[in-house]
Parts: sequence; structure tokens; C-alpha cells
Amino acid sequence: MKVHLVDGTYELFRAYFGAPKKTGLSGREVGASAGILRSLLFLLRDEDVTHVACAFDHVIESFRNDLFAGYKTGEGVPEDLLSQFGLAEDVTRALGIVTWPMVEFEADDAIATAAFRFASDPRVEQVVIASPDKDLTQCVRGARVVLWDRRRQIVLDEAGVRAKFGVSPESIPDFLALVGDAADGLPGVFGWGKKSAATVLARYGHIEDIPGSLGGQAAARLRPRRRARARAGERAPLSPSRDPAARRPPRRRSRRSRVARRRSRSSRNALPRAR
Repeated sequence: MKVHLVDGTYELFRAYFGAPKKTGLSGREVGASAGILRSLLFLLRDEDVTHVACAFDHVIESFRNDLFAGYKTGEGVPEDLLSQFGLAEDVTRALGIVTWPMVEFEADDAIATAAFRFASDPRVEQVVIASPDKDLTQCVRGARVVLWDRRRQIVLDEAGVRAKFGVSPESIPDFLALVGDAADGLPGVFGWGKKSAATVLARYGHIEDIPGSLGGQAAARLRPRRRARARAGERAPLSPSRDPAARRPPRRRSRRSRVARRRSRSSRNALPRAR
């Protein structure tokens, strides 16, 4: 079987900016939620898609904001988009998709944790991360864990990551720490471009392993930024999910943050099963 891990935050943002506005009976904006519903229904029609989980940034801020002052926040995100996160999470649950509304960690951490766990499960043939987020390329392992850009229909395996960035997946956090990542509010280091970073990291792997004063200075300057950068996952708490053999009817739950926090602190290794 294949396990598909969907970046719900990306899907919701894409639907908000790409789908037409739509107002519910109560007058509430629901266009992005309707867009993610259509997108996931299309995904679930594929016969290969049987075990699916979807992670959301239920709260935009995370522990990384304490590590780096410039890290991304919810500032500037339209209110009628923020207000749809809870509704989108309800939509995915109604579809029978295991849903992880992340509070203290990020959706990326949930996806990375799940990829790490399920890649070692003998029942799993392949883990497919449905996201174009370059952060998540660090999770790619051979052809067993791959990154799938659904919109452009591009699949990156480990060879694809090397071809695109010039470094192995393990070096992606170091690469992005050096060149910067505007999407996460992280500036790069003056004098380091994509080509120079790729050339050096292709040889040394990690910033700390770069010899001489160059590596030492870079490591010292980047330490807070790099911790925030996301050496993603492996330990992010995931909410309980159904056993693969079980087929329970979907249940709607409250969006309240205390419920999300309780879910985010519990964990189970069961495979996410799509109904």
C-alpha cells in the first residue's frame, strides 16, 4: 500500500487564492474550504490512494517563533482565510481522512514525522508527500519517500532532489539556512548563493562540517536561524488515527484550541486509512 500525506495548509491557501469566493448560508466565507473539498475528492478517486492523512497549521505560530524572531507569523494572512482552517479540518474528517490540526508544532512536522514512521513500516510500499514545499524535500528517501507536486504533476525522488537543489535531502536544512527562505521569513547569509551553497554542501553535507573559519563563522551566525529552519519531524506528536483494518464512520469535532492541543500531545502509529 501507499501512504499519502497531504499538506492541508498549502491546499487551503491554494484554494483560497485560486478558487472563486463563496458564501455559506450564514454569510460566512467558505470558498477555500469548498476548493479543498473538490481537490481531495479528486485525489480520493485514484485507486492507489487508500491511506491518507492531512496536516494543517491550526495555529500559524509554532515553537520556532521562540527560536528566531523573524520567523513567519499569521500577520498579513486574510481573516476570511484564517477563519476557514477549522472548517477545512472538518471537511477532511468528513471525507474519512485522518486529520492533524497542529498547534505547538507545524503541519510540516506532522508530515515529516509520519513519513519517518511509515517509511519503516513493512506494510507500506511508498510514502507520498503531497506538497510542493521545498522544506519537505529533506524527508525524501530514495524512491520510498517522494515529494509530489499535484498541481504541476512533478514527483521528486532522491535523485530528483539532488538534480533540483544540487544537494542531498539530508542537506536541505543547511542549504535553506544559507540561501534563505522568504516563505518562512528566514534571510540568507550575505555572500552565499544557491550555487556556492550547493557546491560546498555537496562535499561537506552540513554547515558544522565545513572546515576552517568559513564553516565556524557560518555555523555561529546561523545557529538560531537553523534551529528554526526545520530539521523537520520525527518527534512531532500526532493525534490518534484509526487502525487500518477498522472502518468507522467519520465524526465531526469541535475546533476549539484546547481540543487541538489535547490531540497534538497524543500519538499512535496506526496507518491512516481513507474511507
